[in-house]
Amino acid sequence: MDAGQRIDAEPPRAPVISPPMSGPTIPPPDPAGLGPVLARNIATLNTRRAETAERASTSTQISDRVTTFTGSMLFVVLHLTVFGTWVFWNGGLIPSLKPFDPTLVILATFASVEAIFLSTFVLISQNRQAKLADERAELDLQIGLLAEHEITRLTKLVDAIARKLEVRSDVDGELPEIEEDVAPGQVLDAIEASTSQAA
Repeated sequence: MDAGQRIDAEPPRAPVISPPMSGPTIPPPDPAGLGPVLARNIATLNTRRAETAERASTSTQISDRVTTFTGSMLFVVLHLTVFGTWVFWNGGLIPSLKPFDPTLVILATFASVEAIFLSTFVLISQNRQAKLADERAELDLQIGLLAEHEITRLTKLVDAIARKLEVRSDVDGELPEIEEDVAPGQVLDAIEASTSQAA
């Protein structure tokens, strides 16, 4: 290199380290609310629930109300108050009051009769809830079968597109099984057979 040659060189610069980004530069917009499909489904379920409650018989409505009341803390407090007062009264712990059931036979009879009626009301309410649960399970089953059928059709469509484009994947060997609709009867038979063998 000639001594008279001038070399213009910039001094080395320190590397610029940018602070880590904690999120997108523009925050995503807040959701405006429920989607129209979800809002419609919720409204449909609420309407159906109200219609079911209106169609319930008078005895069913009474049993539901009784069961709801007996499962509340107010029912517990009321019984503690009544039974506690009864025991203190007839145990001679309140001098100003004369015992009328010193052996507590009346109290025991009252509690036994109450238990019989309450258990009947609870059974009526449980039978109704079990019926509603069976209906929901049937609805879930039908929706699941419909979703499985639609997914099977979509799988066949995607497979046809992939063959047209000559695209292959590692799951090509599983496609014949995936593209078949599930037979609910055969599945139930297999479950029952496996259950009987395990028993």
